[in-house]
Amino acid sequence: MEIYDIPVSTLAGEPGNLSDLRGKVLLVVNVASRCGLTPQYAGLERLQEKYGEDGFSVIGFPCNQFAGQEPGTSEEIATFCSTTYGVSFPLYEKVEVNGSGQHPLYQQLVQHADAAGAAGDVQWNFEKFLVSREGEVLGRFRPKVEPEDPTLTEAIEAALR
Repeated sequence: MEIYDIPVSTLAGEPGNLSDLRGKVLLVVNVASRCGLTPQYAGLERLQEKYGEDGFSVIGFPCNQFAGQEPGTSEEIATFCSTTYGVSFPLYEKVEVNGSGQHPLYQQLVQHADAAGAAGDVQWNFEKFLVSREGEVLGRFRPKVEPEDPTLTEAIEAALR
């Protein structure tokens, strides 16, 4: 199954899939509001602003699997993201990225290795997967890779060419 066909719900709970993003370069990120890495929202938003008009989108999936760092309701998450970081990129339903309840999108994403050749479970909040316009995973960037790290921005720019 293509990632565009995998059922997802918006943060507001509306069912759908990612088909409306087909043809865009995507950066899929599991996000959390109460994490030491939460300030990465600012960098993610800057990426959205910088590359959005070129056919790029960050898409965020809140996740509460890592030390309970995303306990909020959908409304609380939306309010936090918009008021604290001015997030304009799409946020989807809260999901599990690992384990028996792993969302089907992440079942596909975690099969792809990072730069060190390691695939498997998401390590923590703010792990990033770069996806081509055709839906192919181009890169996996672990949580401590900042959104504006040159390795990530160069990969985004290459995918947009």
